[in-house]
Amino acid sequence: MNIPQLQIAHMVPRVPIIQGGMGVAISLSGLAAAVANAGGIGIISGTGISIDEMIAHIRRAREMTNGKGYIGVNVLFAMNDFAEKIKAAMQEKVDFIISGAGFSRDMYAWGREYGIPVISIVSSAKLAKLAERLGASAVVVEGFEAGGHLGTDRPLFDILPEVIEAVTIPVVAAGGILTGKDVSLAIRMGAVGVQMGTRFVASEECDAPLSFKQKYVDCQEGDTVLVKTTVGLQGRAIRNNFTKVIEGDKKRKIEKCHDCLKNCSYRFCTLESLLMSVNGDVENGLVFAGSRVAEIKEILPVQVIINTIMDEYYAAGIAAEQAF
Repeated sequence: MNIPQLQIAHMVPRVPIIQGGMGVAISLSGLAAAVANAGGIGIISGTGISIDEMIAHIRRAREMTNGKGYIGVNVLFAMNDFAEKIKAAMQEKVDFIISGAGFSRDMYAWGREYGIPVISIVSSAKLAKLAERLGASAVVVEGFEAGGHLGTDRPLFDILPEVIEAVTIPVVAAGGILTGKDVSLAIRMGAVGVQMGTRFVASEECDAPLSFKQKYVDCQEGDTVLVKTTVGLQGRAIRNNFTKVIEGDKKRKIEKCHDCLKNCSYRFCTLESLLMSVNGDVENGLVFAGSRVAEIKEILPVQVIINTIMDEYYAAGIAAEQAF
């Protein structure tokens, strides 16, 4: 079996894997560069860091990949500094921009202005068609199984065929993708590749602290929970003291407002809770993770993770061929 060729705009990676953008400070230059060097496409999350920090990580990732790997930037549409961050990343000539947790029409115009491909994270055929009409180079279809902010209550493999049928641009599958078997199924259904976030958190190169990665490894089946964040969306996280404090409509006092969101419920501070976990307190901060995080059992180098996924992909493909 040959490796399927993922191509989005000028990007032709060796493996059909895009690393998901995870904030705050989970996927920065370290993880993005490692994935790019391993043959995939890396993403720096610009959410929750300053513009200067984001630019520094873009430049560091370029150095770590010798300018040869593909590096993009993800910024949540819900953030107040969305426009400034996107334009700053484009001025740095990143390989692409990707965004979710809301829908921006403006970023396509900025993409044309700077000559940067733009990718939208969508959860329906309707949004995928809109993104294509506005000029998206590709769409990432994210299902209910994903970690972090969710845009749907439907499983990925229910939505994926609808989106593939609705658009002509490349479609990338995301949400609950963990193994090469998942990659094989997504590609057989018509996706050009996959986006994986949770799988790369438990990697040596991930920018998160060891306590955050260990929380993933220690997670058991049933340990994830949905919480309504102050963005107004459901988010999937690992159950801990913090999720108990905010369960239902409970509030947590905000010590200092960062004024980071366009619209905020002020029930608690999503940004502060994410910063707390990335600073080491994984019991009293928010730890986003996908629905299958319990299947991750050890922290490994990114190259080993990708090699394993591709070995599983080949095995799944051979099994599928023999079934016919």
